[in-house]
Amino acid sequence: FLKVLSHIDSILRSPRAPPLIYRRSKGPVQNYTKENGQECGFEHLPLTIEMWADQLMALKDLYRSLRKLCLELMPWHTADPQDNRESIRVEDLQFIVDAILEEIENKGKNTQTQSLQTLSAIVSHFQKLFDVNSLNGVYPRMNEVYTKLGEMTNAMRNLHELLELDSSAPPTVVVDTVGKLCDIINKNVTEQVQQLLGTQDIHSIINKLEEHERFFPPFQALIQDLLCLLEISNLDDILPVVRNLK
Repeated sequence: FLKVLSHIDSILRSPRAPPLIYRRSKGPVQNYTKENGQECGFEHLPLTIEMWADQLMALKDLYRSLRKLCLELMPWHTADPQDNRESIRVEDLQFIVDAILEEIENKGKNTQTQSLQTLSAIVSHFQKLFDVNSLNGVYPRMNEVYTKLGEMTNAMRNLHELLELDSSAPPTVVVDTVGKLCDIINKNVTEQVQQLLGTQDIHSIINKLEEHERFFPPFQALIQDLLCLLEISNLDDILPVVRNLK
């Protein structure tokens, strides 16, 4: 037993031993005597060993949790067949943590590279769509497109209200409605012209217009001569002046 205590004491006094393990006894506690007659201060060692046992169990739980996290972040990594091993070292945990950190760092670099490539592709596509020759012209053209889009949106909203269409009606419906409205208006105008000229035949309308072109110039010349001859400027005064001349 004394040899065991001596061996434990030599371990406790080793430079590699944590300071928590060895503590000189204070107070009236039983001191064991080594072969060289020196006292041993390891009366609290059982509590420390119990704490170590709990930490070793927690170390296993931590290892399993890190393995789950590693498989979640890196599913292409197959499970280690020694995951259920009894002996878990701190080096094993450090290896998993380093692998996770390396994966996160690489993913961040790849994401940044992909983002730059995506942004470059978006800018190039915008230049092709809106005929922008240089990067300096991208922002002005964006502002122009935004302004035009606002104007078109307001115009479409006003047309929806004027035509009493639902706000969700697509532009094709708006165009068709405007076209039908124009057809109705043109038809009404044609009917009004036909009623005014007293004919339903387009050839008769043309004949009447030709007659008007032959009749109106001489009639206009006659009226102008009368105005000059009678020294008046108003057509309504022609008849009263002629009656007075009688």
